[in-house]
Amino acid sequence: MTPENLLLRPLITQKCTLGCPVLDRCLGGGIPCNSITELVAESGCGKTQICLQLALTAQLPIPLGGLSASSIFIHTEFPFPSRRLHQLSLAFRSSHPPIFGGDPCDYIFVQGVHSVDQLLGILTKMEQFVENSRAQLPVRLIVIDSIAALFRSEFDNTPVELKRRSSLFFKISGKLKSLAKRFGLAVVVTNQVVDLVGPEGINGLRIGNLASLCSSGRRVCPALGLAWANCVNSRLFLARHEEVDKEENELVDVNLQSTRSRRRLHVVFAPHLPESCCEFVITRKGIFGVEREQNAAKRNEA
Repeated sequence: MTPENLLLRPLITQKCTLGCPVLDRCLGGGIPCNSITELVAESGCGKTQICLQLALTAQLPIPLGGLSASSIFIHTEFPFPSRRLHQLSLAFRSSHPPIFGGDPCDYIFVQGVHSVDQLLGILTKMEQFVENSRAQLPVRLIVIDSIAALFRSEFDNTPVELKRRSSLFFKISGKLKSLAKRFGLAVVVTNQVVDLVGPEGINGLRIGNLASLCSSGRRVCPALGLAWANCVNSRLFLARHEEVDKEENELVDVNLQSTRSRRRLHVVFAPHLPESCCEFVITRKGIFGVEREQNAAKRNEA
């Protein structure tokens, strides 16, 4: 394989559907295999819900956009949202009755992690687990929700500790990328945000194609800094904004006006995607893209 061959015949990477054509279109088909995709957002934007939905859609047959596979869900935030997963699985089974005779939750292996060392220990043993799983429904999706929680209070803000933390970043991502490439896995990692006070990145370096990320009326940036940004292949940002309901009468007291949350998914950087944005909603049945956002964008371009 030469650089010229890559230009003439680019590598085709299998993708896992999010279960919604609008979201899949925004992401060029879904979440790619053989790489690490990061979901960045503040609490309440839908990171975990997207991960739960992916663990279900990964079980779909390949012709329907799935991976015909089970998944490993590593959670560092407690408790695990088992009630929400059960709710989504019921909706998922009703949407795909010919495919699933049993409980889709049986194909989601859940593991709680409390520390970085525990995560590294699990990743070391995971190769054998994934290898053995190929006899049944193979593991093709790994979710870590969230990576930032493990580094929240375990390290001091000193040069030595920051160096050790960066070393652990590359060790974790190295193991994940090795598993992804060997077994063709899709790896999804969630990350939190911190308020952005100065220029974005180090010395104003812009990471990705958004000058600044905004959520809930605040400028934010992904947690864990530039070292971790270099460990992921793609970064997706989920934003939430509160808006006053436009249907409210102007004569009504402002304090009585209702508000609603509007959520958007942004592609910050990805080797296979251009800058794009899509509005989505969270319902009892899952997360779904809103078509009108893309139609409005097309009209503005015209």
